[in-house]
Amino acid sequence: MSYYETYRELLQQTLLSVDLLKVEAVSEWLREARDGGKHVFICGNGGSAFTASHFATDLMKGASYGQQTRFRVLPLTDSMGTITAYANDLGYHVVFEEQLKNFAEPGDLLIAISGSGNSPNVLRAVEYANSNGCRTVGLTGRDGGLIGPMVHLNVLAADPHKGRVEDAHAFICHMLAYGFMDHVPA
Repeated sequence: MSYYETYRELLQQTLLSVDLLKVEAVSEWLREARDGGKHVFICGNGGSAFTASHFATDLMKGASYGQQTRFRVLPLTDSMGTITAYANDLGYHVVFEEQLKNFAEPGDLLIAISGSGNSPNVLRAVEYANSNGCRTVGLTGRDGGLIGPMVHLNVLAADPHKGRVEDAHAFICHMLAYGFMDHVPA
């Protein structure tokens, strides 16, 4: 079997490991946030930052355009000036938490994406969101890391390979966003 066949086969196993009942629960929390006028914050680092940004775009444009109720989404990954100012002046560990302090209110939703589940800045964002009355969701890999048990709902891509975890997170985000775009009933 070639490397590519093996990768595809292992990715299929990773995708099959995703608990769809938890994905459905995240979808319901997104629906409640949208319908209740609550904010949805999304964060992550590296590839997870791009996943966060992509997911936010799918919710903000794709799942909101032409709809009576729209998602109020803020990807905490997208303001380079804000991120670099906090990183330079205070440290990278606060770049998401400090943004939440400006915007997060009880009942809002934070989606924290981390392949390792151990990113210090994502951990701090989850801690702050939990302490502020927000709902928290983790999209994690491997064994969930430290974030898995901290969030209210963790959707795990149980694989040690970073690439397959990131593939699975993109898959989860697309299922969630396209569930709204394709008008899947609640």
